[in-house]
Amino acid sequence: MVVLLMFSFPVAILNCFRECLIDFYTSSGKRKPDQIIIFRDGVSESQFNQVLNIELDQIIEACKFLDENWNPKFTLIVAQKNHHTKFFIPGSPENVPPGTVVDNAVCHPRNYDFYMCAHAGMIGTTRPTHYHILHDEIHFAADDLQDLVHSLSYVYQRSTTAISVVSPICYAHLAAAQVAQFIKFDEMSETSSSQGGGHTSAGSAPVQELPRLHEKVRSSMFFC
Repeated sequence: MVVLLMFSFPVAILNCFRECLIDFYTSSGKRKPDQIIIFRDGVSESQFNQVLNIELDQIIEACKFLDENWNPKFTLIVAQKNHHTKFFIPGSPENVPPGTVVDNAVCHPRNYDFYMCAHAGMIGTTRPTHYHILHDEIHFAADDLQDLVHSLSYVYQRSTTAISVVSPICYAHLAAAQVAQFIKFDEMSETSSSQGGGHTSAGSAPVQELPRLHEKVRSSMFFC
């Protein structure tokens, strides 16, 4: 059993992952996944060690919350879109075909990474996504992992064709944007400053509790 998860920001990783595991556990007949694939974006190469040494440790700790003896296998993948690498067909103005994968020559000489251009765009505008496999306990074969990433580019509900990055990343951004509408941190900060005469210390604003979703939608992808 494989669970695909994605975090677009590192805030409260432990609690977020713990809630995801509890929801999966209760909705799947009290089954725990044996393999978990995590997609992470918004990470620069200088932060890779932080993701491995801090965030992954918190995720493993969250798994121990359900069962001390439960040791699922993890594969952690970072997706990067903010780079300047593009691929072209020699002697042709056309983009590279959708589904093009480059995993040698221009990749890292030692680390496990590859470029994938899964989508079709306007001429000269397509930019591949750079995937870095930071941790792979599942031991995917290179072709199998690239095929999985390519397939996940086709299951985004808002598009009938492939998108430029795997769909779990897009879903995570949609969910984060929806939550931002609920909590309205900016309005809370302004209210706190006005009540305190404009002399509030950093972090003094109370943290608003997230609203509880209705049972009929809490297990659905309502944010799409």
